[in-house]
Amino acid sequence: MTFTGIVPVGNGGCLISDPVPEPVQPQETAPRGSLRTFLVEVLQTLVLALVLYFLIDAVLARVRVENISMEPTLQPGEFLLVNKLAYRLGEVSHGDVVIFHYPLNPNEDYIKRVIGLPGDEVTVQNGQVSVNGTSLNEPYIMAPPHYNNTWTVPDNQLFVLGDNRNSSSDSHNWGFVPYENLVGKALLIYWPLNQVKILTLPDIVNAAN
Repeated sequence: MTFTGIVPVGNGGCLISDPVPEPVQPQETAPRGSLRTFLVEVLQTLVLALVLYFLIDAVLARVRVENISMEPTLQPGEFLLVNKLAYRLGEVSHGDVVIFHYPLNPNEDYIKRVIGLPGDEVTVQNGQVSVNGTSLNEPYIMAPPHYNNTWTVPDNQLFVLGDNRNSSSDSHNWGFVPYENLVGKALLIYWPLNQVKILTLPDIVNAAN
């Protein structure tokens, strides 16, 4: 062992001092540790973003209006938020604006307004829509319908019409919508910003009982 310090003492003796340790060079670990921490934080952020995305996607859908069948309520090119859990957790109501798989071609999605529920009798006569003998108050339609007929809604199905009654492919010409075809309930227009509005106002239709 090599000692680096000898201190003289009385009577010719000497005192061997404790060895002086060589200075320890600091290891350059800080940058590597900082990089590792940064990468972990980025990974955690990405995982959280993915989880939130899939959670939101399970609840909400974003759809684009493609045609004029719901004018003036909805315009082509507008984007809507749709509640995909609305009819898993609740009931369909008269006046709901719904997205569904078109019964004659389930690969296509349509958007219409619910007019008749199971068991309802829907009558269109002289431009007025009635459900179970009660006339609906419909300030949102483009114009009164030109057609006349009466339909009785079967169990587990819905009668739907477009707000642009005379330019809409809907239940008046192809029939009813099965409950299992429902995608969700339209909540609001979110784009363009100057058209933002809620679509589920409670007084938009006098529900027929």
